[in-house]
Amino acid sequence: MSRLRRMFAVLAAVALGGAILSACGAGTTRRAPGTVLAVGAENQYANVIEQIGGRYVTVTAIESNPNTDPHTFEASPSVAEAVSAAQLVVQNGLGYDSYMNKIESASPSASRKVVEVQKLLGLPDSTPNPHLWYGPTTMPTVAGTLVADLSALQPAHAAYFRARARAFDASLSPWLGALAALRSDHAGIPVATTEPVGDYMLQAAGTVNLTPFTLQADIMNGVDPAPQDVGAQESLLADHRVKAFVYNQQVVDPLTESFLAAAKRAHVPVVGVYETMPTPGYDYQSWMLAETDALRAAVLEGKSTQKL
Repeated sequence: MSRLRRMFAVLAAVALGGAILSACGAGTTRRAPGTVLAVGAENQYANVIEQIGGRYVTVTAIESNPNTDPHTFEASPSVAEAVSAAQLVVQNGLGYDSYMNKIESASPSASRKVVEVQKLLGLPDSTPNPHLWYGPTTMPTVAGTLVADLSALQPAHAAYFRARARAFDASLSPWLGALAALRSDHAGIPVATTEPVGDYMLQAAGTVNLTPFTLQADIMNGVDPAPQDVGAQESLLADHRVKAFVYNQQVVDPLTESFLAAAKRAHVPVVGVYETMPTPGYDYQSWMLAETDALRAAVLEGKSTQKL
């Protein structure tokens, strides 16, 4: 499906009832009594807010559909209403969810806590890869900031938030261990990708991404790649110079489909990755672990895992 057709599909879904707007754990976007009303621009951030805030937050995820391209998302009036009402917001930054800034500027609030992950990590606007949640240190940093912000909003529950953050950090151990094992035992394994969705994870696992970054960026930004980059990618797959092909399942067009077909012809195992957390059945840490396990199965056992 083309990016334009995906955009129309997203807008149609919003018009038919705000399908992309969903509560994360609360079961409704209506605020539960005594809770902080919070918004995560992407459902992985909403999930972490919920894990830290527990029973004292009512969380809304704006982007939560793993079958659409987040880069084509446009906010509806219901999204603007949810963000305007929020006491706490977590958004990615780096232009990935710039609609959030526009809504916040249109409905300013001196008391609203806004966590922009780009700024939290001290990253310049020129940072080329916006998929920050794939970095192993990103969410622990976000969690620490959430403890501070939630404690400021509800001081009586500060100890509760700290305890949940400690539990969250501990729950990341299986994922961090899986990354460390790949990096320690199999560093330098060559891979190819369609775009830089999972690049931070791939770097942490010690793999070497042979796909030209210019090709990854062009696909991510919806522009026509240079023919030489397309040819280089095709050669990587046809000549079986990579151990896995990491495929973004949320950006599907004729070019990426041609790369997928080339990988399958060459028997290069495919690892499907997502830009928003697949639901139901996953939280942030189990999602990251599942994709890392899929990478390990691909490079060590030759197994493809396209769908979580």
